[in-house]
Amino acid sequence: MKVLDAKFAKGFCRMCVDGFYQGWHERNGGNLSYRIKPEEIESVKEELDESSEWKPIGTTVKDLAGEYFMVTGSGKYFRNVEIDPAANVCIIKVDDQGENYKILWGLVEGGRPTSELSSHLMNLEVCKKRNPEIRVVYHCHPANTIALTYVLPLDGKVFTREIWEMATECPVVFPDGIGVVPWMVPGGKEIAVATSEIMKKQDVAIWAHHGMFACGTDFDIAFGLMHTVEKAAEVLVKVMSMTNKKRQTIEPDDFRALNGPFGIKVNEECLYTKKSDIIGEV
Repeated sequence: MKVLDAKFAKGFCRMCVDGFYQGWHERNGGNLSYRIKPEEIESVKEELDESSEWKPIGTTVKDLAGEYFMVTGSGKYFRNVEIDPAANVCIIKVDDQGENYKILWGLVEGGRPTSELSSHLMNLEVCKKRNPEIRVVYHCHPANTIALTYVLPLDGKVFTREIWEMATECPVVFPDGIGVVPWMVPGGKEIAVATSEIMKKQDVAIWAHHGMFACGTDFDIAFGLMHTVEKAAEVLVKVMSMTNKKRQTIEPDDFRALNGPFGIKVNEECLYTKKSDIIGEV
């Protein structure tokens, strides 16, 4: 089977295009990675070229040794994935030590995998440890979420609580809450480590003044998670444009009432008692 005929490749490309049309990928902003299943890589093996040279990842991901990934290219535009996937995405393999990678397919016009490769692989590694079914890591630049990092405390509990209160769906979709990484230089090991610490327990990490990371068991789950957070962030931005206080909201016991019917357990750390009804004040 050709790579671009494979279901996983079609899903990958569709997610890139969907994200662009949401306005989350200006220029070459954002990146996407997918940990390919063994049977999927077997189905496209005839198109893979093992002759390319190994290059350092910039970190060590021992638990991903020998695995294959589809990732977006560094400097590539999401809007072009629909037009020419083979020029803008690639399939890579990680070596047996988890320290190097090589390109087996794609980036036919040259280039390298996303500059955030170390972040993606480190996060896919920690996600695999807590749930082997998590295969997608997605990073984009949703405007409303980014805007909130300028006005809310850079505290995951506060972000979670304020976002949760915008829609009943939110705690159902991400009951473990949101983590927040303070501003750091993107593409380096420091931000990768900070994000992976969050991803050990949570599916969403916000990068202050930059964007958001989300993971999921498939493309729909990861995209839907990102979409849900950003939609709630948009509602919060609108509320804050009208007032700095809420007349009414969803209260802690309301959140707890969701546990039984939806089979979840909302993160109790985010249901703290507020000292003020001013938005963002703990």
